[in-house]
Amino acid sequence: MSDTFELKDRQIVLQASSDRVVAERVMRHIQRRIDEDDWRPYTCKADAVQAWFRLGGIRAQVLEALNLV
Repeated sequence: MSDTFELKDRQIVLQASSDRVVAERVMRHIQRRIDEDDWRPYTCKADAVQAWFRLGGIRAQVLEALNLV
């Protein structure tokens, strides 16, 4: 069973219903980083986004939905 979560008109595929909470938390975390322009421990936004995208999964889908990759 898979579910979806809509973020900025993009569908994020969830493997379990509990992944919705994870997707929302990841979205809030990334949005806070953008708002505060805080990319620590990375040196810049590009390095942070690249590292997070390599982790894949929900995090990568959220980055794509936020048009960061």
